[in-house]
Amino acid sequence: MGAYTETNEKRVYGRIEARWSYGELDYQGSGTLRRVPDHLLETRMLAGRDYPRGSLVWSPYAGAAFRYLYNDLRGITSTGQIGYRRESLYFHVPLGLTLRMPLGGSWAFAPQLEYNGFVRGVQRTHLSDAGLGFNDVGNQQRQGRGYRGQLMFEGPRWAFGTWMHYWKIKDSDIQPIGAGLGGVEPANWTRESGVELRYRF
Repeated sequence: MGAYTETNEKRVYGRIEARWSYGELDYQGSGTLRRVPDHLLETRMLAGRDYPRGSLVWSPYAGAAFRYLYNDLRGITSTGQIGYRRESLYFHVPLGLTLRMPLGGSWAFAPQLEYNGFVRGVQRTHLSDAGLGFNDVGNQQRQGRGYRGQLMFEGPRWAFGTWMHYWKIKDSDIQPIGAGLGGVEPANWTRESGVELRYRF
């Protein structure tokens, strides 16, 4: 991941972030499938302001963000279902707050909480991968929400800590997939967590 922050003399700041990750996941749905390749790309543009209050600094912020998830579910699940590729595109509005508390020696503890207002999503499902005669489909997702939280320890150059991201998205609309049938992306949730080490320059 990488980020760039610009701050002016009034403590107003703008920030651009980008994150890419890859992993092999275990799918649970119509059966199970292990070691599913998973790619995730996120870009965020944020603006906020620092408000010093005694030794503490409160930093509310808002912005716009895009999230792209690619799952390669091609294969056969434990119940004999044939998998296919899936792409999830989310457009959302981050609203968050960071609190910085000095620890001494130029280090600070910086917890952060964030709500992600879901604007719109598109679920692209490559049903043709299954070879059953169905069409690829793009479903519209209009309801959902997300949360982010992190606990970071920040120094002049290095920062480290732990984080968690959570999404819960409701059923999509229904789109034709062929043979008089309709396809829907069912309600689902996603949870990520990890540890992070950053270097600032």
